[in-house]
Amino acid sequence: MSPHVIVGRLGTKKASPIAARPDEARTNVLLTTPDGRFQHGIGEALQGATRLGLYPTEIGLDLLVLAALVQAADTRIARATESQDTWTRELRLVTPVSDPGRWKANTELLERMLAFLTGDLWELEFVERPPSFDTPVAPRPLTNKPPPFDRVCLFSGGLDSLIGAVDVLERNGTPLLVSHAAEGATSGAQTSCFDRLRKQYAGRLQDRLRIWMNFPKGLVAGVGSESTTRGRSFLFIALGIFAGTGLVEPFKLDVPENGLIALNVPLDVLRLGSLSTRTTHPFYLARWNELLAGLGIAGTVGNPYWDKTKGEMISGCANPKFLKTFIAKSMSCASPAKARWKKHGIEHCGYCVPCLIRRAAIKKAWGTGNDPTSYTLASLVAQPLDTCAAHGQQVRSFQLAIARLKAKPGIEKVLIHKPGSLDDEKDRLGDLAGMYRRGMEEVGKLLAGVTTKPC
Repeated sequence: MSPHVIVGRLGTKKASPIAARPDEARTNVLLTTPDGRFQHGIGEALQGATRLGLYPTEIGLDLLVLAALVQAADTRIARATESQDTWTRELRLVTPVSDPGRWKANTELLERMLAFLTGDLWELEFVERPPSFDTPVAPRPLTNKPPPFDRVCLFSGGLDSLIGAVDVLERNGTPLLVSHAAEGATSGAQTSCFDRLRKQYAGRLQDRLRIWMNFPKGLVAGVGSESTTRGRSFLFIALGIFAGTGLVEPFKLDVPENGLIALNVPLDVLRLGSLSTRTTHPFYLARWNELLAGLGIAGTVGNPYWDKTKGEMISGCANPKFLKTFIAKSMSCASPAKARWKKHGIEHCGYCVPCLIRRAAIKKAWGTGNDPTSYTLASLVAQPLDTCAAHGQQVRSFQLAIARLKAKPGIEKVLIHKPGSLDDEKDRLGDLAGMYRRGMEEVGKLLAGVTTKPC
């Protein structure tokens, strides 16, 4: 068990010394190749932006560099061995940036954001880039036309991001879709969905900004990797903002997510705080807007579906015919690769929380028997589900949470506060509570007739 410091390095020349504290384990992360090119997906993002006619700002690049170090620490330092309580890690990051003063003024806010997101203790330090990296971002040529995009949309390959893209395109928008992939199942869904969208909306959707960022196992000597990846949305949103700073006008970044998942009220009373993911929680997105203002970035981040259940998103999709023909290609499952254990291909498990919400939403929108998705657990009612096994645990948790809502009308007004502060949402609390109840009722209708058996 040890605190860790991750030091980002630009170039191979000796940098200003960053001393590890007596109890810290230090890891240097070289962010550039020996010839000075950015690596770990950062260079890919810069090249992709230039290809699209985007010229991000130096502060936008700083944010992506910080996000890369967050990703390295979050995925390559195991909670089980490196924390005092098997969860809370002590993580210090040293990030080279273009304007240390501006970043230091926002350090406390950033540490608060990351602590809320991952449940770890974060300490951030910012140092000046080496002189050879003063201006790694190419300036926009005076003869270049402004890029055609009117907003940035995160595009994960999931059902919600697919609906988000369709809705913008049906309004004759020209979104810049931004994707991050770290494993094959996610990448395959993103590519399939994007290719189909590009064919459907030819002329307005030609390309996207997409990067891989996956640090090698063993990056931190003697320490295993971490599978919870609570910090992944920091990287995803940072990539979207990086792209947004390359637009000429102030930008809007859409983070499409149904309200039930975004709020993510714990199903089990023991799963509080960061034990339930907070990747698009309203408090977290509000802090992003606070950070953008503090950094002087002319953009805003928002979830256009904050008050919609997933079923309502499907029902309200602006092109339902297209969605019906292609919904099966989107990927909602938390662990699609586990189907291989049963010698299946990549597919939805059918019983994790995102899969259950997806199944319930499609049933709500299109009725029973109209879901074309392939699920490893094809039927929820074929036999009692064992709560000692993974396929029964989440179902039983939903059943208990739904029973609690039925037994105590109005309790949703209290429960929505469990995942985190809603002080920024005081005018929308009634809408959030109503959305939460409707979303749980969707799942309740899916689980009618499903039985679980105790261990």
